Amino acid sequence: MKPLRELKGVGEKTEKLFAKVGVDTTDALLHYYPRNYDAFQEPVPISGLREGEVFSIKAQVASEIYINRGGSRNVIGVTLSDRSGRIPSIWFHAPYLRSTLKKGAVYIFRGRAGKRQNRLQLEHPEIFTVEAYAELLKTLRPVYSLTEGLSNKTVTRMVKKCLEEEELLPDFLPPEIREGCRLCEESEAVRTIHFPKTREALLTARKRLVFDEFLLFLLTVRTMRENTLAAENEFHLKPVWKTEEVIESLPYELTKAQRNVWTEIERDLCGHSVMSRLVQGDVGSGKTILAFLSMILTAENGHQSALMVPTEVLANQHFEALTSLLEKNGLENYCPVLLTGSQTAKEKKERYEKIRTGQAKVIVGTHALIQEKVVYQDLALVITDEQHRFGVKQREEFTSRGRSPHVLVMSATPIPRTLALILYGDLDISILDELPRNRLPIKNCVVDTSYREKACRFLEKQVREGRQVYIICPMVEGNDELEIENVTDYTENLKTVLPQDIRIRALHGKMKPKEKNEIMALFLEGAVDILVSTTVIEVGVNVPNATVMMVENAERFGLAQLHQLRGRVGRGAYQSYCIFIQGNQEEETRKRLEILNSSNDGFHIAAEDLRLRGPGDLFGIRQSGLMDFRIGDIYQDADILKTASEAAASILQEDPFLTREGHRYLKEKLDEYTRKKICL
Repeated sequence: MKPLRELKGVGEKTEKLFAKVGVDTTDALLHYYPRNYDAFQEPVPISGLREGEVFSIKAQVASEIYINRGGSRNVIGVTLSDRSGRIPSIWFHAPYLRSTLKKGAVYIFRGRAGKRQNRLQLEHPEIFTVEAYAELLKTLRPVYSLTEGLSNKTVTRMVKKCLEEEELLPDFLPPEIREGCRLCEESEAVRTIHFPKTREALLTARKRLVFDEFLLFLLTVRTMRENTLAAENEFHLKPVWKTEEVIESLPYELTKAQRNVWTEIERDLCGHSVMSRLVQGDVGSGKTILAFLSMILTAENGHQSALMVPTEVLANQHFEALTSLLEKNGLENYCPVLLTGSQTAKEKKERYEKIRTGQAKVIVGTHALIQEKVVYQDLALVITDEQHRFGVKQREEFTSRGRSPHVLVMSATPIPRTLALILYGDLDISILDELPRNRLPIKNCVVDTSYREKACRFLEKQVREGRQVYIICPMVEGNDELEIENVTDYTENLKTVLPQDIRIRALHGKMKPKEKNEIMALFLEGAVDILVSTTVIEVGVNVPNATVMMVENAERFGLAQLHQLRGRVGRGAYQSYCIFIQGNQEEETRKRLEILNSSNDGFHIAAEDLRLRGPGDLFGIRQSGLMDFRIGDIYQDADILKTASEAAASILQEDPFLTREGHRYLKEKLDEYTRKKICL
């Protein structure tokens, strides 16, 4: 592994572009896997072209080249023909084609068919000689995630160069594991995942790399958790009447599911062993109040508790809700404290002192809660919200500061119990399978892009009624090679379509944390009407006034992820709506998206998505971003996850500390993996 700059052909500009997508070493480049693959098929006649799909045609240049210099970009056009008909084709910013395309010459043109003035045209197609295309037929070409200025050709070229120059390390998997699980060698998998010769070879390579991700994750988690299993409860908590009084004071009744889970949490906190419990429930199922009740029980027993969440905006919202609940019940003496990274040094110092002396019994914050300067006097309970967003080592920090605290994990991601038992092997699992009774069902619809104009009018109507809107796009920036919506351009276009007094802002993961927090806070306050965002809002704040969720290119997301996005609305007293805009014309995609109309059960939706697509349909869509795996997905790769779990158990049973010579490379790989603070 070496810095990317040392790779031949990588200059300062290219280095900066790769840095934008998180690639700064040759090893990172080799593991920058394609997000999809382009399959080169036999050319079709012009008459067989369909709007919105990529096709190849064998056609003759039937006209002279014409140039349209209007607008912000130069457009070069030409008419193509074959025996079945004629079609115009256009290219953007491609002046070199004037000397390349000759009238009467025959080429293979490959691109997407779009409509302009109710007439089909090819948009920016690739051009091949007949001979060159014949060599590409039936092959798979990698398609990478890109950023503005970084082309697919550049990534492909650099990966090829890296594979030529870099000497891949010996396979870290012991031969008996590799052979027993029927896996190919790591070096073969890395080469093939980038440049597969057949679909079968691609599936074989992918299986190995997915297995590696799961195995390393499970080995890391299980070795780190070994010391905390069955730890004795040193805090001797007792049930208190105050929690029942708080429940009675709520403006709503707890659901039966909430009551049942609270009974389990209370029993754990007051039991003989340290609690390790996972609470799963859809967005809006009422996990937060259970966390607050747990903190109140802990404080009433004289101990401290900490609630750690992934974003500052969410931390602020939880803190305000908790403070209000405590004030309403006369519990200000708990001295609630909020701790985030953006606070001033003076503010942090004051809060550190309250935590150190034990004055602060309830603490809410982000990763700032586990900084070295934070010293807890008597931390008895740790609650993590959206567990998979935090690193294993980061969560372990809490347990290294005194006695082992109780751990309560909350997640809105629907994980089937069989998989949850593998991923959270030491956690007891509780399920919240009811939504509050006063929730109005969300009205859903799946539409194509022709509905967008009508949708904009609907969004304006909702804003005029005082409501707010989320719009989700798959990408941050535009890219000529991908015909999908992006946050940057969409935001600007929307500002020209809607009246100027409608306040529209963009939000995405490439922004600095401070800027993201400010924009999300403005949306929460009602100072932004429409928020155009990536899925960064998937783990977001509660905005009861938001009534519309519109997702562009919905086919680019897994149903489990779309279901979670849908959960961002429908949280207030107003009727809410979810509009899924399908960017392609495929009937199978529409059937898959229609599942969201038939069910609000996240577990059912994830299972149906997998059943419809089948185990071989692995590319282009991820069910969820859970665990931040590069290539694996716990839903569609459930069988591989189970195999990796069995392999991890076998390895640790035979050699718990990986000291045997046969595990040398595995130990090195695991140490490297752990240093990177893998995300749960």
